[in-house]
Amino acid sequence: MAQLIDDVFAAALGNPYLDQKNDQAVIDLPEALSQKKGRLILSTDSFVISPLFFPGGDIGSLAVHGTVNDLAMSGGTPLYLTAGFILEEGFPLADLQKIVHSMAQAAEEAGVQIVTGDTKVVEKGKGDGLFINTAGVGVVPQTLSLSGDKLQVGDAVLINGTIGDHGISILSQRDALGFETEIKSDSSALNGLIADMIESAPDIHCLRDPTRGGVAATLNEVAQQSGVGIVLQEKALPLKSAVIGACELLGIDPLHSANEGKVLAFCPAAQAEALLACMRQHPLGQEAALIGHVIDDPHHFVQMETSFGGRRIVDWLVGEQLPRIC
Repeated sequence: MAQLIDDVFAAALGNPYLDQKNDQAVIDLPEALSQKKGRLILSTDSFVISPLFFPGGDIGSLAVHGTVNDLAMSGGTPLYLTAGFILEEGFPLADLQKIVHSMAQAAEEAGVQIVTGDTKVVEKGKGDGLFINTAGVGVVPQTLSLSGDKLQVGDAVLINGTIGDHGISILSQRDALGFETEIKSDSSALNGLIADMIESAPDIHCLRDPTRGGVAATLNEVAQQSGVGIVLQEKALPLKSAVIGACELLGIDPLHSANEGKVLAFCPAAQAEALLACMRQHPLGQEAALIGHVIDDPHHFVQMETSFGGRRIVDWLVGEQLPRIC
């Protein structure tokens, strides 16, 4: 185990904190915290995706992106991550090295450091290859408070790009389904984009990443939290033709398909155009769209205005459409 840590993990992820080889990382408080101008943000997530490698990423980059994005939805700055690896006996060392290097690259691109971690091995047949847990620490300004209970009637609803790419990418790799698509996962770190968004529209009320359960589940969640309704415009939804085709083939609503590089933003209507322009200037927001608005609704429904002029309910997903998507 000591050799594995030195040759694989420390070799790829090494930094002054990790190189101390302690059971913890002692890190200096960011200036914003030490001067009591900021607050600490914490998040943790576990990743059990199958397959481990998929078009557009792997479990390593996904583990970094997922936790960085959870932190970034506060509007704050992600700083440090931990990483716990549960390995199945006999897992190929070459695959592990690829995954760890992918994590290192994702962390570098996101501007965070993996400062401590843990490795455990379970018996053959009891771990399905590799599971990863990551936890993250960051800082958010004292003046910023984004939350799912802060939506207001009249707010605009925006998303930074096409919907459902990650879910369809993973579906295409499942042996039992046997279909092909050129869709790649949208897995990416959104903290850079979100920093620009906060500067452009300082009165953003809420940011959410529509991962498992997709856009539909996320919108229903925040509608319930804020006690409002949401109306989407079907014509405004950004969707790749390949995603539409795959969803029609499989009988799936793309609004229920998972995303790993998307952010839903809720802001006052007066700031929507400025925010949309800002998002489209960033590489991860070039296909951003204004997709709906918040309404007064005692039932807290999410509805869709269809291309035919009617409305339909966009409900929660019942059950789990695709297990082990992240």
